[in-house]
Amino acid sequence: MRKVFTKTFSLFGLIWVICINTAMTQSVKVAVAANLQPVMRTIKTDFKSSTGVNIDIISGPSGNLAAQIRNGAPFDVFLSADTDFPLSLQHDGFGLTPVKIYAQGVLIICSKQRLDLSKWQQLVLTAGIKKIAIANPAIAPYGRATKQALNQMNMYDKLKTKLVFGESISQVNTYVITGTVQAGFTTLSLIKDASNKTPLYYSVISPKSYTPIEQGMLLLKHARGNASAEKFYRYILSSSARKIFKQFGYHI
Repeated sequence: MRKVFTKTFSLFGLIWVICINTAMTQSVKVAVAANLQPVMRTIKTDFKSSTGVNIDIISGPSGNLAAQIRNGAPFDVFLSADTDFPLSLQHDGFGLTPVKIYAQGVLIICSKQRLDLSKWQQLVLTAGIKKIAIANPAIAPYGRATKQALNQMNMYDKLKTKLVFGESISQVNTYVITGTVQAGFTTLSLIKDASNKTPLYYSVISPKSYTPIEQGMLLLKHARGNASAEKFYRYILSSSARKIFKQFGYHI
């Protein structure tokens, strides 16, 4: 009888340990703006090495991700390329925490060709530049910033016939790296991405020409009770994560 009791107790103990370990290593689904793809590879590795928790990354234009969240997508954390989309979600009851700014993006003009982009305002108007990529301003904050900068310089209407709209910054980056376009407006993190072996030439767009690209984070309702998701949320605001963002050209 004692042996049966001991075996039963051991079995329940094993089940209890498994349940505890499972709860401690819950999966975390993170919706991230397309501009974060390079930095998130490093963030994912660093977070797992320090916590043992793996994260699933779902990337896309911030506007599309926000729409998916409204339609019930099971994301735990939303890292947007702006604050408007997460603030709107928070206002409508989709968040568990206030929106936190975790980084500020830097807008650049970039090319695969060896161009003197220090004078890009004149260069893009020449006949040699036929296609210029920008992200869709309606759903991509970096596209919105690009349109704002070009309007501020009275250049948007002049360039309309040359503009090629990508769904996201990652698509713009593909256009630039493959040479599909002669130039593209994108994020400085593309240049800082060590995994990109394509030589690129770039110039930083004056930050005075567009509203600062403050990128906001929201812990979502789906993460309620998910300790791993809360841990990741706190990690993004930590000094370790901030150091990585800086390495990829973001301002903190």
